[in-house]
Amino acid sequence: MNAQPLLLPNAQTEYEVTVEDLPLSCPMPQMSLWNSHPRVYLAIEQTGSAKCSYCGAEYTLRR
Repeated sequence: MNAQPLLLPNAQTEYEVTVEDLPLSCPMPQMSLWNSHPRVYLAIEQTGSAKCSYCGAEYTLRR
């Protein structure tokens, strides 16, 4: 089994996500949570973009 390394949360300000990442949450499931903010779900499906109110990370949906 190849375990994927955890991504650092809040390490960048812009992320591009795909439909495979939906439902979108910040931090994303592949990010470590111990040093981040509480997980929040972001509505990105209709507009194609969303911004986290905790850390300001901006997400763009690649279709």
